[in-house]
Amino acid sequence: MRVTKKIKEAQLAILEETYRGAKPELVFGNPFELLVAVILSAQCTDKRVNIVTKRLFAKANTPEAILGLGLEQLEQEIHDCGFFHNKAKNILATCQALCEQYGGEVPNDYEALLKLPGVGRKTANVVMSVAFHYPAIAVDTHVFRIANRLKLAVGETPLEVERGLQKAIPREKWSDAHHWLIWHGRRICKSRKPLCETCPLAEVCPSRGGAGL
Repeated sequence: MRVTKKIKEAQLAILEETYRGAKPELVFGNPFELLVAVILSAQCTDKRVNIVTKRLFAKANTPEAILGLGLEQLEQEIHDCGFFHNKAKNILATCQALCEQYGGEVPNDYEALLKLPGVGRKTANVVMSVAFHYPAIAVDTHVFRIANRLKLAVGETPLEVERGLQKAIPREKWSDAHHWLIWHGRRICKSRKPLCETCPLAEVCPSRGGAGL
């Protein structure tokens, strides 16, 4: 199947209709809590992150408070989140930077976010989009997979896919589309066994039935 502009528009229309109103599954109360949760979400499910952050934020939910925990206690709080040694170091370093440079607040600036330890494009895009309502597309494993399978945006790296999606999707729908793609990846277009037989996108998907997976 040749994926034309018209087919991409049809794909997006189906995704919007199917997942209209989709929201992040991470539980957070403010931009800082979201930032920490997204850092913790690397190689970890949102369900597990929510368990960890509920426990952590009950004890410390500001940069100052997390710094007060120290490395050893922070590692204990997040140990069941995977890669907890590196995540704890990055979270503490980010908290230090926030306190020293931004008065303990998460900056509403994409480039500033990227300079924080442990914060890459995906994390920065999520924070800008979800916390500050700025149009952005965060490319996680689900978005990367779905974009390539649909040929909505083809790329070998998350950055290539991000740029492709920015071209294929109207700017005002970037943030919403990010959630549509994530939910589609979690519910139907799974990594190992996509549910093509029940997929609402089957008629406009070049990878249906296993082709191109």
